[in-house]
Amino acid sequence: MSDSQAISAAVAKLYNTYPFPPEPLLDEPPPGYNWRWNWLTAYNFCTGQKPAQQPVRILDSGCGTGVGTEYLVHLNPEATVVGIDLSAGALSVAKERCQKSGATRVEFHHLSLFDVEQLPGEFDLINCVGVLHHTPDPVRGIQALAKKLAPGGIFHIFVYGELGRWEIKLMQEAIALLQAENRGDYVDGVSVGRQLFAALPEDNRLRKREEERWSWENQRDGYFADMYVHPQEIDYNIHTVFELIDASGLEFIGFSNPQVWGLDRLMGQAPELMERAKQLSDRQRYRLVELLDPQAITHYEFFLGRSPLPKQDWASDTDLLAAVPEPSPCIQGWRDSQQFFNYDYQIVHLKESEWQFLLGCDGNPAEQKTVAEIVRSVEASLAEVRSLQQQQIILLTPSQSLYQSSSD
Repeated sequence: MSDSQAISAAVAKLYNTYPFPPEPLLDEPPPGYNWRWNWLTAYNFCTGQKPAQQPVRILDSGCGTGVGTEYLVHLNPEATVVGIDLSAGALSVAKERCQKSGATRVEFHHLSLFDVEQLPGEFDLINCVGVLHHTPDPVRGIQALAKKLAPGGIFHIFVYGELGRWEIKLMQEAIALLQAENRGDYVDGVSVGRQLFAALPEDNRLRKREEERWSWENQRDGYFADMYVHPQEIDYNIHTVFELIDASGLEFIGFSNPQVWGLDRLMGQAPELMERAKQLSDRQRYRLVELLDPQAITHYEFFLGRSPLPKQDWASDTDLLAAVPEPSPCIQGWRDSQQFFNYDYQIVHLKESEWQFLLGCDGNPAEQKTVAEIVRSVEASLAEVRSLQQQQIILLTPSQSLYQSSSD
């Protein structure tokens, strides 16, 4: 058995022992949403506009027990979804989960992502969350998946960050040392880890970080095992994560948590330093953020894309006025109040004119009201419409002529 095969076998053993994520199975669709798993909102984030194509194919690569897969099915009613995983035990749970909640537009395959070429066709959206960093060869993994991304498709990825997981890496090594020849016995590893945390002084840095950041989830052995006794983990920094991205051959679109990567939250009180930072490249600015706030960077979550992927910034008044707006499917409570939860579960407060415009969008796209028509009826400004779009509170469908010109 090769080293790569041995690692894959060890990972499969972990997830057969502790199917992950260990979330309960429901007899109804899962609550809430993750906008990154909604084709409309994810595509809007990546391009600035609603996609022309909605009956899409979605791949959940490394689907585990199907928690994300279930959301992908329920959040995308016109999509067909495929889930793959190397753990037969996790796949068994995934199938039961989706069957119980009525997520029927899905098929599962017992496959490693390295063997994804065995699946027919291409995918418009590929989701790969918490998987690449557990493989023996992430570069080969991302390249295999990139080959299955359709032209105009988007690829959502989540990998671990080394700086925000520093204490975790130390505890992983400590548990492995104490396990000695029992390493690979994941039940024993969980037992050793729990005893160790309990024995450490209350002011110990590793114990404090666990209690502050991770302990709520880690009450469940499956989460604890995934974090502290995993047989394979590669953590990234900005330099190495972009080496991975560059190896994919795809376009880096952006981090899906852009607020974390804004330097103004760290240096905004120092205008001279902010001015100096303008001379840096994007990647240098990202590196500066993680150097200044390492504990915030526990992971990198981002989108890649394959051309042609048209981008729309709505700078043209003519294009904006002709667009058809609609409320994002990932906002809550907006019909009842100017204050509501946005796509990221953060509270926003709209001005009266902005809220009236949002209410005017209700019923679209079926009614096909344009921005021009709604603006006239509620006296909102185009600047306010642009603000709503930039906040991902509304989605904009370009006029057919604009769609046509972007596809030529």
